[in-house]
Amino acid sequence: MSARKIVPTVAGWALALTVPLVFLALFFLWPVGRMLGLGMSSAPVAWEVLGSGRTWRIVGQTLGMAVVATMGSLVLGIPGAYVLYRLRLPGRRFMRAFATAPFALPTVVVGVAFRALFDPSGPLGFLGFDQSTTAVVLAMVFFNYAVIVRTVGSMWAGIADLTAAARTLGASPARAFFTVTLPQLGPSIAAGGGLVFLFCATSFGIVQTLGRPGYGTLESEIYVQTTSYLNLDHAAVLSILQLVIVVFALVVSTALSSRTERALSVSVHRPQRVTREAIPALVITAGSLLFLAAPMVALVVGSLRSGGEWTFHNYLALGRPGAGFSGGTSVLDALDHSARIALDAAVVALAVGVILALALSRRPRMPLARAGQRVLDGVVLLPLGISAVTVGFGFLVTWGRVQSLPVGVIVPLAQAVVALPLVVRSLVPILRSIDPRMREAAATLGASPARVMATIDLPIMARGLGVAFGFAFAISLGEFGATSFLASPDYQTLPVLISKLLGRPGVDNYGMALAGSVILAGLTGTLMFVTDVLRPRGARGAF
Repeated sequence: MSARKIVPTVAGWALALTVPLVFLALFFLWPVGRMLGLGMSSAPVAWEVLGSGRTWRIVGQTLGMAVVATMGSLVLGIPGAYVLYRLRLPGRRFMRAFATAPFALPTVVVGVAFRALFDPSGPLGFLGFDQSTTAVVLAMVFFNYAVIVRTVGSMWAGIADLTAAARTLGASPARAFFTVTLPQLGPSIAAGGGLVFLFCATSFGIVQTLGRPGYGTLESEIYVQTTSYLNLDHAAVLSILQLVIVVFALVVSTALSSRTERALSVSVHRPQRVTREAIPALVITAGSLLFLAAPMVALVVGSLRSGGEWTFHNYLALGRPGAGFSGGTSVLDALDHSARIALDAAVVALAVGVILALALSRRPRMPLARAGQRVLDGVVLLPLGISAVTVGFGFLVTWGRVQSLPVGVIVPLAQAVVALPLVVRSLVPILRSIDPRMREAAATLGASPARVMATIDLPIMARGLGVAFGFAFAISLGEFGATSFLASPDYQTLPVLISKLLGRPGVDNYGMALAGSVILAGLTGTLMFVTDVLRPRGARGAF
């Protein structure tokens, strides 16, 4: 049976890909291109921004905090990877789930949780870390701890027999680690570190809610130049600088990740019993788990206290606007807006993502088709490697705040762009796990390419569709970077309103920000947990 009868024709694929390609062109490539054009259109402005000491101070702050947070994540995450993936411990699955939970939280919630922890009235207020650089870096480590644990731990579980072989030949634990384990873990450590650096350099929500005024990152400066000073050309130049940093980190991480994937061809082995050599890693991991628990406990406790007393006052106040807000949007209103927008964004991301996943999961034989597939894969991944702040700013300069498209349309489209790469990444492994002989057998029996897809691909992908939709909905529900540029005063999402409540004086505003963050964390955390539990085996490890 010829390949032409097994897969859709080139013309059929071209027609099917029209919708997602037009979507990416209109709502990603064009906005980002407009932003780049704005930044390069005026040489005097570009030289003014690039020649400013303030610009390079902010670049230094961005890189400095990202590097320190990356090192902190590695120092805590590598022992955690060993304990949670190599040792036989009671409750190991629960501890592993708990360790990875912070990564599912919206960055705004992470920032508010650390504000509750280090607030002068909070449990660790005596440290004086409130709205400090130290607090921002610690929040970044909290958020990215799971990246190192999962990336390195998955690798570590597969090389245990090699380490055991070295020990059998007489190598000491230290020598076995440095001569066998560490070289094998090197690519995964580097890949995980690259991803953490990328996430730290784009932690706009954490910096915006936790950092002090005047000490920000490139993303927060882009936001200030856009919303406070209306210097769109200055913001565009800063966005280009941000883009250079992010793309560089993404390229390095992707290259190292490919090496990790090749190294992960070994099988996973049974966990080993706890030995005396594992005690330091156990102590570090126990401290790390306490570190992960502290901000969330402080957030929940803070939301239940007001005026020094235990009360539900902060939750009962969620139905009214915060003090000093003229728009009249309450936390419950913002939650309703967020749910509606996230639903629309998830539907759009899923509709576009299914077509892209079907195309990217194929294994074409023609060199030209393979090259086109690689280009398409790169374009689909671009939104993952470009800051959501850059996407939001690009939407703003392309479509305008409300002039071209209403907020109820433009915000879901921006959030769909942000969620699209993860939707595709969750579906492609499922489709690639399908035995090609199933398609060949159906084609041999006379099924057309479309019928093969409808009777084989789509049913197998069905369970993954719910998972992809859940991921897209959860990501959109907590999205802050792009939405902060596009939400109007009378139609705000919950993350944006939480940030505004936190920035206004008043005990009630602060209390409502904490209570709103607890609700947002509960919703997104539950969604991510359910989707992870339901995720088919073929989709695990997709991202």
